[in-house]
Amino acid sequence: MTLDSKPARISPVILCGGSGTRLWPLSRAGFPKQFLVLSADGSNQSLFQQAIERIR
Repeated sequence: MTLDSKPARISPVILCGGSGTRLWPLSRAGFPKQFLVLSADGSNQSLFQQAIERIR
């Protein structure tokens, strides 16, 4: 890359995985942990939604 070229576009990737066994029975196969609402600030957003907000 030279000084006069445009920088490469960076695309964020949110990794969501795991069985969530430590959060059982809240998280289960049909409702994984990344979609749980676990917010102390009352935002009413899932962990996945909070991650999206952080990268915006």
